[in-house]
Amino acid sequence: MPTLNARTPEQLDDWLAQVRSELSLPSGSPWPVAPYALNVLMHQSNVRLPHDLEAIRKHQPPIVIASVGRPDAVIDIVHAYGGLVFSDVGSLKHAKRATDAGVDGLVLLCAGAGGQTGRLNPFAFLEATRRFFDGLVAIAGGISHGRHLAALKTMGADLGYSGTSFIATPESFASEDYKKVILGSGIDDVWDTDAISGIPANVLRATLTTLGLDPETRWVRATKGDYDWSSIRWRPDLYSAGHGVGDVRAEESCAAIIERFSEQYRASRLTGNT
Repeated sequence: MPTLNARTPEQLDDWLAQVRSELSLPSGSPWPVAPYALNVLMHQSNVRLPHDLEAIRKHQPPIVIASVGRPDAVIDIVHAYGGLVFSDVGSLKHAKRATDAGVDGLVLLCAGAGGQTGRLNPFAFLEATRRFFDGLVAIAGGISHGRHLAALKTMGADLGYSGTSFIATPESFASEDYKKVILGSGIDDVWDTDAISGIPANVLRATLTTLGLDPETRWVRATKGDYDWSSIRWRPDLYSAGHGVGDVRAEESCAAIIERFSEQYRASRLTGNT
């Protein structure tokens, strides 16, 4: 989860204490029965960053994902307690920079990822990345079926990111309106825009309408890449989704989705039908 999902540093501290407590082994081991990851915004405009780094030092999440900024400041903290640092990257330049900083893994934000998105094809991006990086690589962008994970394995990736598939679940904190829009949307309803944060993000058509935009007017800045966390729009009716939104057809539990993905993955690996 992103640290900024918690609206205050105090709430983040409470959440991490709860996660660590409920996932701890009965023996009191500091490592969880299942891995979890904390995503921290490394951009200089994140005024919460010092607090977030202290929360990481205190609660020691096994995986920390650095996004929108250099991962350097968090690497020493996480490596000191034996954790792993991944870095969200949307270009080969950023992938090389994160590799040089010493990250353990990369998350390749490819075309079709929900939220902050990339523009590169996953096949080409992964192939180019593997020329200089042999660590863990996750692919994000339109992962909505178990055979997609099987295909990623064949490509040489280690992990697949799936977010949109889990928005319309009972466990999700998404509003009922958000879930309704997700269930009624298809791939043609997903558009990239810089109107939310200054850099490209995939949102649903309803969000463009809410902002007074349309597919033709979705770019509102003359130059792209002017990310500014302080100017990000905070509204409950701004809905993001990735290209896999059309595969979300009904509200399901997280357990049901994971089981379905697992069965589809196994079937694809057995038949070679990736």
